[in-house]
Amino acid sequence: MNRTKRRAVQVIFALGLNSYIVGFMEGKIYQGRVKNLCVPGLNCTSCPGAWGTCPVSMLQAGIAGMLSLPAALLALGFILAIGLSLGRFVCGWFCPFGLLQELIYGLPVNKPGWVKHKNFQYLKYIILIVFVGLLPALSIWGPSSMAFCRYVCPVEVLEASLPLTLARPALMSMVGLGLVLKAVFLLSMLILASFVLKPFCRFICPLGAIYGVFNPVSLYRLQLDENKCSGCGSCQVRCPMNIAVYQEPNHPECIRCNECLPCPAEALEIKRFFKPVANAKNR
Repeated sequence: MNRTKRRAVQVIFALGLNSYIVGFMEGKIYQGRVKNLCVPGLNCTSCPGAWGTCPVSMLQAGIAGMLSLPAALLALGFILAIGLSLGRFVCGWFCPFGLLQELIYGLPVNKPGWVKHKNFQYLKYIILIVFVGLLPALSIWGPSSMAFCRYVCPVEVLEASLPLTLARPALMSMVGLGLVLKAVFLLSMLILASFVLKPFCRFICPLGAIYGVFNPVSLYRLQLDENKCSGCGSCQVRCPMNIAVYQEPNHPECIRCNECLPCPAEALEIKRFFKPVANAKNR
């Protein structure tokens, strides 16, 4: 029941965030006032159907000095507010690209274990530091000011370049090597998604890296009653991210899908906002 509810929310958000139909028909990007607002998840600003702006895009622009100080602080404040209130709940419920990866993972293919190596998960923190922080900071107004969007992000190819080119074939003449390489990377991520759940979210996404840091302290998080927990591991068996929830219920990789609930021993529950925590193990 929870999975059905979550899937419905994912679909509603994916369609709602990209419901500017005129943009898809005319091959144009919406430029109204709503575009100044960030969306919670990774959704390309240049998507012809997108109403809002990707927070990673806004963060890069702020670091590169392309925004006014109030606008940059507003973008940073938005990301911090989402992180402190929800953590990676956004990854499990609001991200359109996350939804696509989950649907592909549902394909009936053998799932090898080697692609789940835990060391890969640290790659997204390197990408966050280098492509979202360092390169934009060192390239004021230059080509690397939006380094993650320009050189890495496969969502830009799927949500922006592809639909814009389909609507306006003349844009094909502007396709360069960089876009081709990103398209190959997108295809690789989609193929990998059939073998491992949400590989982009696990290994690449800088927004997931940011939100994951807030998982242990976010207002929406899991709490574990140590007095009830028997350590049976049933929560880890049900966890799609293969997290030992009974050991670390608010692990940075937890996407708040709540598949680990209900706990057979009733040791796990959701802590919402300022509900007191007793006998909890949050780390």
